[in-house]
Amino acid sequence: MDKAEYAAYIKKITPKSKVWCSLLRAFIVGGLICLLGEGLNALYKMWLPNYDQTQIGALVSSTLIFLASVLTGLGVYDKIGYFAGGGSIVPITGFSNSITSAAMEFRKEGIIFGTCANMFKIAGPVIVVGTAIAMLCGLGYFIVGLFL
Repeated sequence: MDKAEYAAYIKKITPKSKVWCSLLRAFIVGGLICLLGEGLNALYKMWLPNYDQTQIGALVSSTLIFLASVLTGLGVYDKIGYFAGGGSIVPITGFSNSITSAAMEFRKEGIIFGTCANMFKIAGPVIVVGTAIAMLCGLGYFIVGLFL
């Protein structure tokens, strides 16, 4: 079998990619998660008129984290993730899902050495990288500000 025949064979047996369908599902589900956040924001503004935007933002974030954790515990978030792919990894709910999944997976090893220790194996690198990138962005903003 020469290279051309091999390439034709590979093309024939390779499954067809459904990239556009996957992108559409990710876009829709990610958008719905963000829409839920905006809806919660509007509801909290209506229900709690004395709260400022920072406090309402914290409530919205906490609610999304709680909902994602509950859905992960019930096994629903995994189904959403399978359907939506990257769309389910909208930052706050995806992070909540990953932390909750790790906590559930290692609960048999005990609270300290199981749940807590393994939960932060995922959270630790994310926090470190997030902090480092925030510092680099702030430094870049400061440097650009010096020259403007």
